[in-house]
Amino acid sequence: MSHAILIGAPIDSGQRRPGCLMGPAAYRVAGIAPALRDLGHTVEDLGDLTHGPLPQASHPNPAVHSLPETLAWTETLSRVTESAMARGLPVILGGDHSLALGTVAGVARHARGVGRPLFLLWLDAHSDFHTPETTTSGNLHGTPVAYIAGRPGFAPFPPFPLPVPPAQICLFGIRSVDPAEHAALLDHDIAIKDMRVLDELGIVAPLRAFLDRVRLAGGLLHVSLDVDFLDPSIAPAVGTTVPGGTTFREAHLVMELLHESGLVSSLDLVELNPFLDERGRTALLMVDLVASLMGRKVFDRPTQNY
Repeated sequence: MSHAILIGAPIDSGQRRPGCLMGPAAYRVAGIAPALRDLGHTVEDLGDLTHGPLPQASHPNPAVHSLPETLAWTETLSRVTESAMARGLPVILGGDHSLALGTVAGVARHARGVGRPLFLLWLDAHSDFHTPETTTSGNLHGTPVAYIAGRPGFAPFPPFPLPVPPAQICLFGIRSVDPAEHAALLDHDIAIKDMRVLDELGIVAPLRAFLDRVRLAGGLLHVSLDVDFLDPSIAPAVGTTVPGGTTFREAHLVMELLHESGLVSSLDLVELNPFLDERGRTALLMVDLVASLMGRKVFDRPTQNY
């Protein structure tokens, strides 16, 4: 059994649609802690973090917004996540996806300290491979994978502690990539398992191939789960909906395969905007998926009454 450490990250500065800062509360109301305890795990809730003082920072790209807030959150989340890695399995309750700039940096520092390679499974509709220099929206939630992979162009962010080699990154379920991101991805050996690949090959074979690489390398595996990985018909509470996402069954299959691998060492839950939800259905589904990742089997799932 695991010791799950819940870390609230009420962030919505990485994009422009308010509401993600309510995400951590929604996960708690949806019962994430009791769901994990019912599976035999211990749960420690650190509450919601607050960032430190805002640094003086600007960027030559005039589109970039909320840079001081994002820098402050990155520093705070990096420090807290690294500390949590030494004690258990951090589950970061977001918050928009800019939080991964900090969470994965903290995990990378821990991985470097214990001498193990870090692998990244990015469950998302988007590749998030922009840099502050290339983004046209200015939304920094679209930059974490590029930062993690060590792409240049991230000043004034601190250098990523130990960039994750592109071959150790898997973008799984993506279906929305900007032209600038596409061009950059062609220069990197990142495993891209977009929805076309998953439609042709299914969920299991591509995911197991990546997990086998993690296992053979003795790696740590950080999973970053974006609500828009799911089809908006089952998960409406996200400001970046893209049709054609994973179904209820496909998403649970991914989670059960991750549990069976025994490899997941840290987890982000991002982009939940409860203001856009319908009676909490997206938050409840996300908690249900976390339970699957942590060991709940499909035949254990109770019938729900609404």
